[in-house]
Amino acid sequence: MRKVFLGFAVLVLAAVVVQFYLAAVGAFDTAPNDEAFDAHAILGTVILLLAVLATIMAAVAKVGGRLIGMTAGIAGLVLLQSLIRVLADALNDSGDTSSTAGTLVFGLHALNGLAILGLSARVLAEARRPAATQQPPVAA
Repeated sequence: MRKVFLGFAVLVLAAVVVQFYLAAVGAFDTAPNDEAFDAHAILGTVILLLAVLATIMAAVAKVGGRLIGMTAGIAGLVLLQSLIRVLADALNDSGDTSSTAGTLVFGLHALNGLAILGLSARVLAEARRPAATQQPPVAA
């Protein structure tokens, strides 16, 4: 089970890295914002699902409370991403214009993304440790 959890940790980190790529693609796309960031938004939902599944696998694999909590923290930070977006949209003026407050709040989206990246990397590093040190029982 620890190796399954390790696999989920790899998937989460890989998805987060791809998410940054899709954010950059959306930022430089000439399509309207809603269309330019569609893939980014969809992958965000996938990352949330992967993080929840990884948390369940961490609990089943009995990797320890700290690592289970860190994995759940990824899911929490991904949910926070959505809340940041909703708050920034609420602060923006109606139409296509952005308010200063909305722009400043939306900047937290990028910082929170970095926190997700860092926590995902830390979870993977910790997940590798138990799987790597686990040795088969010695026959007597």
